[in-house]
Amino acid sequence: MTSDQVQIVTMAAAAAVAVGAVGLLAAWLLRHRSIRWQLGIVVVVTIGAVLGGVLGVSHKMFISHHDWEVVSLVAVVAGGVALVVALALGAAISQWSEALRRGARALDAHGSYVADPRGPSELQALSEELARTSERLEQARIREARLEGSRRELVSWVSHDLRTPLAGMRAMTEALEDGIATDPARYHRQIRTEVDRMVRMVDDLFELSRIHAGVVQIRPEAVMLGDLVSEAIAAADPVARACGVRLDGRVEEGVEVTGDAGGLARVTTNLIMNAIRHTPADGSVEVLGRSTPSGIELAVRDECGGLSADPIARVFDVGWRDQAAAHVHAVGDDLRGAGLGLAIVKGIVEAHQGDVRVENVGAPVPSGCRFMVRLPAR
Repeated sequence: MTSDQVQIVTMAAAAAVAVGAVGLLAAWLLRHRSIRWQLGIVVVVTIGAVLGGVLGVSHKMFISHHDWEVVSLVAVVAGGVALVVALALGAAISQWSEALRRGARALDAHGSYVADPRGPSELQALSEELARTSERLEQARIREARLEGSRRELVSWVSHDLRTPLAGMRAMTEALEDGIATDPARYHRQIRTEVDRMVRMVDDLFELSRIHAGVVQIRPEAVMLGDLVSEAIAAADPVARACGVRLDGRVEEGVEVTGDAGGLARVTTNLIMNAIRHTPADGSVEVLGRSTPSGIELAVRDECGGLSADPIARVFDVGWRDQAAAHVHAVGDDLRGAGLGLAIVKGIVEAHQGDVRVENVGAPVPSGCRFMVRLPAR
């Protein structure tokens, strides 16, 4: 590079740096103004740097005044056009950003937002993200509404299930106090039965509150799946016999699951009791356990006659009970629940990083339901 070229580059750089510094200061002072000002500053700095460089070089290189005027006029005209384009582009960007702001206000006020395909890719990406946020909020509102409905149903069911035995216990205690009870021993047994049932209900409520609070303690240990199923079947068999329901179970040999023994036992028991509760007399309940490539699978099949779409979607909600599918057994009150058992099952399974679902079995008319618990391999 020749000495003249070095001088030209040096003077042009000095002019550009000086104009750029002024432009940066102006941009900082106007940083809270519209983007149109920022774009205008970019154009002004560009043209100013060119004019400053031309002015410095013209004096050094003895460019004629006429030539300097020609160059200056060309730069000013080009700068004016560039400034108009920049202001127009800034106005367009401002309109697109204003549309996004209106959409954000609509999302805040009404909870809905429709993506706007206009504008540069960055604004379009932001618009699409707002639309996805709107969808997630709508889903959250639906879940919240369903949970609120479940809470109301739970309060209603629990109030009913507590009021009825309390009224009966009060009547029996008054009869015992007045000495008019014909069979005091039977009254005492009935009171004890009602107390035990209410204790189980309170225990379920406490367990559910711990699940929702996220304070369920999982003490993992190796448990044989066959032992879990056999113990649950042994405990539920008297109830199944009283209801006229056949209860059977099969588990692959040597299948081991790692998890909280008490929690998994409660899951198995709740699923089996729920199946017995909804299976008519002379029906059957089958429990199957096996190992899969992804983990452990436990299935409980009943003969409830199947569920429609809405019950399947709500079966694990707190306080939900399907009166249409429930059958009246001889033991009646022993099988009544407050709609907490399956919600507890879902909470415990998810605390083990697993999932539980329900599906109808039988075609073309469903004959029953299958509850499927999947636990990951450890």
